[in-house]
Amino acid sequence: MEAALRRHNYTLDASAQIAAGREVMRLEAVALWKLSHKLDAAFQRAVNLLLLTKGNAIVTGMGKAGHIGQKISATLASTGTRSHFLHPGEAFHGDLGRVGPTDSVIILSQSGETGEIVQLLAALKRMHVPIIAITARRESTLGLAATEVIELGTLEEACSLGLAPSTSTTAMLAIGDALAIVLSRLRGFRAEDFAKFHPGGSLGRKLRCVDEQMRPLSQCRVASDKLTVREVVIACCKPGRRTGAVMLVDGEGKLSGLFTDSDLARIVEARRDASFDQPVFDVMTRKPLTIEQGARTQEAIDLMAGRKLSELPVVDDAGCPVGLIDITDIVSLPPGDDEAMPAPLTTTSIRIFPSEDVFGGGH
Repeated sequence: MEAALRRHNYTLDASAQIAAGREVMRLEAVALWKLSHKLDAAFQRAVNLLLLTKGNAIVTGMGKAGHIGQKISATLASTGTRSHFLHPGEAFHGDLGRVGPTDSVIILSQSGETGEIVQLLAALKRMHVPIIAITARRESTLGLAATEVIELGTLEEACSLGLAPSTSTTAMLAIGDALAIVLSRLRGFRAEDFAKFHPGGSLGRKLRCVDEQMRPLSQCRVASDKLTVREVVIACCKPGRRTGAVMLVDGEGKLSGLFTDSDLARIVEARRDASFDQPVFDVMTRKPLTIEQGARTQEAIDLMAGRKLSELPVVDDAGCPVGLIDITDIVSLPPGDDEAMPAPLTTTSIRIFPSEDVFGGGH
């Protein structure tokens, strides 16, 4: 690899490459820091405009701003604000039909003078839809046509040529995230709502309730705690993939204990043959840890990981078993996965970074 880099006259100075990468991130961090202090009543008005929108939040932008717009639209949609993206170029070939009188439009353009965007403004004006502009200058063509303007101001692009959208698109993305998250809070958006829009992948599975993830009672091994160990083992033979434990119930059908494959193995290894004819009540784990039906799968994962459990019974309000979570069912969902529902934003959760460490000594 080094030889190939030399042939193309690429620098091999690793420290210089790392330093350049850090400088890009520092410039963007500084811009976001300054922008956060510039947010004013226009942001609040934009939030209220979107909150009162009965239709969809249409997001549009051209080029790199358009790519950012697609992400903002996706974030809005996943956090409780109906949204979709409109490509400015395609808008004039039929896609303007996506915009309705009850919609609002978020337009991203750093210059506010992008040709496709300026052309789109006249069509949106005729449709009488409110426009939220995220742009550098309020006096730009886009800014003057907008209902509300979230002004980015003059930004120094992190590109060494000062040309490639980098700092500006980062700023747009941050504004979009801020709009989406504040809106989700105002709507009272909960983890349960988040789960409805994220049914797939490990995140979706964690947010499901245990009723959807557990093995139903019909697939579990259940026996009376009055039987002997031998009777329990014989009575609980089931075809197919079996659970690693037998749930034991009392005369009222309430969970009284758990007898696991490990318990059985210990009896065999210790050659305690007499134990096979003892009541299973004497050797079972009494009052095992359980989780109530309706709880989220993530709670079950955390409980099983924290207590090193292989099986976790799911019970109803009366304490009767309704299913079982087996470790093999959730082995692909480790606790602390990077993908998770963000914690609610509070003023106490905001950390102020020391200026010398992050910004090189100045705001």
